[in-house]
Amino acid sequence: MFNLLWGIVYVLVNFSLYLLCYRLFGKKGLYAWIGVATVVANIQVTKTIDIFGIAMTLGNTMYVSLYMTSDLLNEKYGRKEAQKAVWFGFFTLIMTTVLMQMALYFSPLGGNDDEIQKALQNIFGLMPRLALGSLTAYFVSQFLDVKLYTWIRKFYGKRNQFWIRNNGSTMISSLVDTLIFCVIAFAGREGFTLTIWMEVFVTTYIIKFVLTAVGTPFLYIARDFKFADEDKE
Repeated sequence: MFNLLWGIVYVLVNFSLYLLCYRLFGKKGLYAWIGVATVVANIQVTKTIDIFGIAMTLGNTMYVSLYMTSDLLNEKYGRKEAQKAVWFGFFTLIMTTVLMQMALYFSPLGGNDDEIQKALQNIFGLMPRLALGSLTAYFVSQFLDVKLYTWIRKFYGKRNQFWIRNNGSTMISSLVDTLIFCVIAFAGREGFTLTIWMEVFVTTYIIKFVLTAVGTPFLYIARDFKFADEDKE
């Protein structure tokens, strides 16, 4: 029960910070969020939790916020800006993976028993496989989301139909993303039986589905933000 209640608090804080980042820094804030969320989501996904006896990974809220960001950019600034943001997130994850793998190879002051080295190894030692899964899933699903959003907009382009564009594109893209990531990152991994894998896959998608709906009101709020410098442009 604690994980569920704490998870609700976490979601509200996460999406509130998302709004604050955009409110304070405008379009640049959305790009900054893409960079941070891409990295944080891949760190959090290494942690598996239990809610009502069902296994699931963390990182889903941050990952859904990536779709929210690309949809908001598409809505307010156009498809090219959304695609540019996807490439930015792609580069951020590659950069983090390369730098942290190099950092692990430095000999720690405390030798092999150094506690910090062990902690970093436990977290970032998994990153190459997680990054491969995440990069592949991110690349495919995010560009799919941008294209789907643009396509849906042709049929549901009214201002009050924003929720259709956002939820429609994200919920389909999230299914593709979840399947690709779970296969690459967790299939055959020690401790991940087929049953656990299926639980993680199904629950991860359901959570993303729910979080997409929960995030929609926050997107409506963000869409109405006005920025003087952008109006001049």
